Amino acid sequence: MPITNPKPNFDDIYMELAINLAKRSHCIKAQVGAVLARDTRIISIGYNGPPAETHNCDEEFPLTGCPRDSKGSCSLALHAEQNAILYAVKNGSKIEGSTLYVTLAPCISCARVIYTMKISKVIFLDSYAAYKGIGVEEGAEFLKTFGVEVEQYGVGAGGAVL
Repeated sequence: MPITNPKPNFDDIYMELAINLAKRSHCIKAQVGAVLARDTRIISIGYNGPPAETHNCDEEFPLTGCPRDSKGSCSLALHAEQNAILYAVKNGSKIEGSTLYVTLAPCISCARVIYTMKISKVIFLDSYAAYKGIGVEEGAEFLKTFGVEVEQYGVGAGGAVL
């Protein structure tokens, strides 16, 4: 009997791609990747970092990272979700009804953008709340409140944790 290799599901493929995209980040604090897909097709990809042609934090601020804003967050970077969404819009892609795969759950600011762009589902790998040391997954809760499906990859989802 021949041995067959089971085909990976698209959740696994897209999350693995998001994990690899995160490695492209120049941020020394956190590396986050995102994939925006619809109907088994990739619409856009992104990773966190400053806008193109501005700074590379790991090169310009290798010991401390970029300057922090009043809330302690990066003052220069766009989040991976923002980069994926902005690139899709810039290129005229239809985003409504798509699924966003991201290696870190969305912050509240990204959640508002995700909702506004009518993305219908978010699958995230790691907890933003745990990363920030806060008690609630505020971005995910915002999205759920307003009807966006949100799930943690590998927890109750079809995907295996990579």
